[in-house]
Amino acid sequence: MQPAARGIAAMVGACTTWGLSPLYYKLIAHVPPLEVLSHRTLWSLVFFGVVLLVQKRVREVEVLVRDHRVLIPVVFAAVMISINWFLYILSIQIGHTVEASLGYYIFPLVAVLLGLVAFHERLSAVKWLSVGLAGLAVLVLTVGLGAAPWISLALATTFGLYGLIKKRTAAGPVVSVTVEVLVLAPLALVWLVGVHQAGWTGLTGRSGGVFGHDLGDSLILMLSGPLTAGPLILFSYASRRITMATLGLVQYLNPTLQFFCAVLVFQEPFTTWHGIAFGLIWLALAIYSAEAIRQDRAMRRAPAKASTSATGVI
Repeated sequence: MQPAARGIAAMVGACTTWGLSPLYYKLIAHVPPLEVLSHRTLWSLVFFGVVLLVQKRVREVEVLVRDHRVLIPVVFAAVMISINWFLYILSIQIGHTVEASLGYYIFPLVAVLLGLVAFHERLSAVKWLSVGLAGLAVLVLTVGLGAAPWISLALATTFGLYGLIKKRTAAGPVVSVTVEVLVLAPLALVWLVGVHQAGWTGLTGRSGGVFGHDLGDSLILMLSGPLTAGPLILFSYASRRITMATLGLVQYLNPTLQFFCAVLVFQEPFTTWHGIAFGLIWLALAIYSAEAIRQDRAMRRAPAKASTSATGVI
């Protein structure tokens, strides 16, 4: 199998895992979201720790922790991803998986706007059209449902800000995420101690402390580690072997599978307003993707033309 084919296979594996993850979180919908988030953080740390030990890369974590110039952005990234994880888990538990999938559809277009603000990237007329259609989709849902899709917007924004920070971080994805969950681990431990010892209920008012009392629930919570780390490792592998345009296109598999889980499996409401909004988003993403592919091909043709010109001069 060629490297590009292996990269696409890895990306499909990552996005399929992410896209079907609502089925996993629905299994533990009775466990309060903060408790699920705490276990996800700790078991991810365990999994990443084992991976780095096997790869003999633990030293890279120590170097990153001691570099305050890098550590501060990583702490902010940890806050963003923890908020994103919490909202995603909560959205599935309260029956808003459709909104969650919309958020991850919107994310690429939010990333375009963040690039404009943070890096002063110039947007073509086609990309402005894509962003405008996404904005119209949000407006349609707000008017039609009588409230803005806050979960969608919050998921897209927090993940966009997370990606923005990661773009500026020199450390590799596995090492940087290990440090992120390492930063969050003390908070997770404190929360779990409070849940088990003091009966903390959190925002939902539901009692938890299921770990250690039910074997099935305990194993499912432990699985959150590899479920978080595995796709990230596959994503990292894929990003080094396929073009960004291909990466971006395959990534839409994630919210598409989330959407199918919501509508076909969970049978969440999907109104006419949702249909119009999703139609606008899909149109925006089709236009955006076509433009990204065109730009990617143009960039790959440019070196070939330069090489041909140089050969002609000689």
